[in-house]
Amino acid sequence: MIKKLSAEAFGTFWLVLGGCGSAVLAAGVADVGIGFLGVSLAFGLTVLTMAYAVGGISGGHFNPAVSLGLAVGGRFSWGELVPYWVAQVIGGALGALILYLIATGNGSEAGGFATNGYDEFSPGKYSMMAALICEVVLTAFFLIIILGATDKGAPAGFAPISIGLGLTLIHLISIPVTNTSVNPARSTAVALFSDSAGALPQLWLFWVAPLAGAAIGAVLYNALLSDPD
Repeated sequence: MIKKLSAEAFGTFWLVLGGCGSAVLAAGVADVGIGFLGVSLAFGLTVLTMAYAVGGISGGHFNPAVSLGLAVGGRFSWGELVPYWVAQVIGGALGALILYLIATGNGSEAGGFATNGYDEFSPGKYSMMAALICEVVLTAFFLIIILGATDKGAPAGFAPISIGLGLTLIHLISIPVTNTSVNPARSTAVALFSDSAGALPQLWLFWVAPLAGAAIGAVLYNALLSDPD
């Protein structure tokens, strides 16, 4: 169990450092910044690389919503759910701490620090309802991608690629809406260090919506898409 939890912590650490780090450090650099496309690719690549690196140990969730969805879908033990959540949140927070130390190393303030938000804290000023719908639907489809890519009928060895590209697409869609969560551990990690007034008060949505979306995605996949044989 220690190896599984360590793998989840390392994976979530890398997701926050790589994904949020690309947004904080590289997205807005004048003339050479990577923009939304680069940040989206960075998040996808963090999951793809760590799924290959440690997915064989823990399953490569790196996300409390994914763990819940897999449990609802019958692919993961309910008894391991809370320990996985704890490891993911700790790993993400440590990744955010390292990112904070780097980002403030030139005298800069933390600023928004890649936090998620709605209304005035949304990049595109989208409403709470828009943010809620976006996070629920995209997390549901993320679980459908994960369950389908790891099903027994899927080509072996390619699941991390499909999942990583799926997360990239999710970010391309939703960065303007919420700055993209679909992952409560990622949202919590950066909220702890952000200077944004909305980071902690709005964090509830980025737990509720991804967890609800993951459960919905798992139910839909099992009901309509999975092979009963």
